[in-house]
Amino acid sequence: MPTVLLVSGSTRAGSTNTALIRTAAAIRPLETRVFDQLAALPAFNPDDDVEPLPAAVATLRAALDQADALLICTPEYAGALPGAFKNLLDWTVGGAEMPALPVGWINAAGVAAPTGGEGAHSELATVLGYVQARVVDEACRRVPLSRSQVGEDGLIDDPEVRAELDRAIDALLG
Repeated sequence: MPTVLLVSGSTRAGSTNTALIRTAAAIRPLETRVFDQLAALPAFNPDDDVEPLPAAVATLRAALDQADALLICTPEYAGALPGAFKNLLDWTVGGAEMPALPVGWINAAGVAAPTGGEGAHSELATVLGYVQARVVDEACRRVPLSRSQVGEDGLIDDPEVRAELDRAIDALLG
């Protein structure tokens, strides 16, 4: 069965981006796998991009290698990708896992966000182009969320949000 790797670009507890990723995993448990070691990745240093890789990097690359597609949900910070998530992407440059990998992203920026996460997604598109990932436009969706939509279990019950996640995963696996 094909597998979509789910990655949140946020390290913040209670993140709506992470809630979206967890919700996607909950609604499609047989077809998804979550990479949740973003905070464990060491700062990228090309000198360290050799075997043996740092443990979290080896886990990331193995997860990407085993995935048939990638779905990302990342916040925007100061008009760009958050540093920790950019660091994750930097670790993918030296690997061979990203070329031609179907990738989509969910934009969860709230309706009050001044640019709707445009800066982060512009940078994300640049990096994904550089590593030759295959962006699947139908899997890139805007799903504005507020923290009040996240339940105490860390999931989102809203049927429209769940349907958007389902459609993104379908597009990646289609």
